[in-house]
Parts: sequence; structure tokens; C-alpha cells
Amino acid sequence: MTNLALLTIGATLLFCVLGVMGVHAWSSGRAQRQALVDRLSQTGQLEGFTGRRRRFRRIDQRLRRTDLGKRIEFRLAATGLDITPGEFFVYMVAGIVGLWLIAQSVFSAFFGPIAGLLGIWAAFGFLNWQRNKRIEKFINQLPELSRILANATQAGLALRTALSMAAEELEVPAGEELGRVADKLAVGHSIDDALGELAQRLPSRELVVLVTTLVLSNRAGGTVVGSLRNLTETLEERKETRREVRTQLSQVNMTAYAVPAMGLGALLLLDRVMPGAIDRMTASFIGQAAVVAALVLYGVGVFVIRRLSKIDV
Repeated sequence: MTNLALLTIGATLLFCVLGVMGVHAWSSGRAQRQALVDRLSQTGQLEGFTGRRRRFRRIDQRLRRTDLGKRIEFRLAATGLDITPGEFFVYMVAGIVGLWLIAQSVFSAFFGPIAGLLGIWAAFGFLNWQRNKRIEKFINQLPELSRILANATQAGLALRTALSMAAEELEVPAGEELGRVADKLAVGHSIDDALGELAQRLPSRELVVLVTTLVLSNRAGGTVVGSLRNLTETLEERKETRREVRTQLSQVNMTAYAVPAMGLGALLLLDRVMPGAIDRMTASFIGQAAVVAALVLYGVGVFVIRRLSKIDV
């Protein structure tokens, strides 16, 4: 009986030791995997990976093979959003279906397809808005980027090294975008191709001027310090000018979207005052044509106001 008890205690202790060793090995392997993921993410070899589980993988794989998927992937890369083309496509379809059903229930069945088209426009408009916001942040960081490059080249560093150093010192989005440029340079891409792709991904006059200055200086082999110093002052002035222009035009831009919202509110008010008025109006061809014409006129009005209030600085 004593031997059986000692055997049981010994087996229990052995299992406890093996369990502790297993947990330690599992945690150590998980930490090594996370360290590898972080290192690959920093070098761009595992770009966009944040550790979260990706949804709709099969849809994403099939979508990436199509032209639509490639365009969506390019737009997402310019926005910096942590989302795959498949996830964006599924969310967009779900939003379109939701808007379609809401428009049918609130207005009439005629407004369902119109709401679906507006959903598609809103989805890609959201990507453009995110892209423009990222471009604006990048433009605001260009003076600091130009200053860092000027100091690095004045200290005798090569342009490739200066770009890598700027990628480490600057915050998102400039640091992230320059990190991509540095990674391409590290695998053998030329400075012209790497910077050209950056200018194509985040198009702006300021960035084009900076890229052109760096490319020409790299080709000619001359000093770039003086050009970058002058460019830094110019970018600072343009930054302030852009801020003033955006502040002055904020009211005009709000008006462009307030007018269609008022028309939609008037339509809802009409249906509340006269229940069933929208159904009767859209039941005939003349009423449908009037609704489509009104929507087109509202769209033209928004486009004209946006174009008139657009000032290129």
C-alpha cells in the first residue's frame, strides 16, 4: 500500500513537471512567433499583419485574382487601413443590402436600387476620403522629412541611408510609407522606382517636387543639401497656406452636402404629412422620372459647388 502511494505521488509529480515544461515551451514558442511576426512586419515582408484573424479568406483569395480586387487592393494600400480586399468587399455588399432594405421600408421600392448605387458610391468615396486624409497628413510631415534628409545628407550619409533613418524617426503615415521605400531599396529596387511608386500611391504636388528633387540629385550626383533646405522653407509656407484655404472653404463644403440633406428631409416630411405620397409618386413613370431628375440635379449641384470651391495651392 505504501509503494502504491509513493508510485502515485511520483507519477503526479512527473505529470506536473511535464505540464509545467509544456506550458513553458508553448509560451516560449508563442513569444518567438510574435517576435518573428513583429520583425517581418517592420521590414515590410509581412505587411499589414497585426496578429488578428482575417475574415473571408476564400473570398479574398478569389477577389485578388480579378481586376476589381487589384484596384481595391491598391486603394486600400493608399489608405493605410488594416483591412483586406475581401473584407472590404463583403462589408460593402452588406452595406448595400442594408441601405436597399432601409430605403424600401422608409420610402418605397423604387428607392431601393438608388440606395444601392449610393452605397457603392459611398464605399469608394470612403476610401477616397481616407486616402485624401492620409495624403494630407503626409503633406504636413513633408517639411520635417525634408529637414531630416537635408541633415542626413549634410552629415555625409547616402540617400538610401537617409531615407531609412527618416522612416525610423517619423510617425505614421510618413514613417510607414518611407519604410516601404527603404524595404524596396534593400531588395534591389532603384531610387527612381521606389520613390516613383510612393508618388503614385500618395499623389500631391509637394511630394512630386520632393521626389523630383531627390531623383535628379541622385542622377546628377550633386549635393542635395541646398535644395532640401530651400524646399523645407517652401513646404512650410505651403502648409500654412493650405490650412488657411481649407478653413476658409469649410462652410462652402458643408453647404454642398447640406442642400441634398434638406431635399431628403423635405421628402420625408411630405410622406409624413401625406402618408403614401411617395408610393403614389413613384408608381407612375412621370413621378419616377421626376425623382431621378431631382437626384441628378442634386448631384450636379454638389459637383459644381465642390469644383467652384476647389483651389489648387
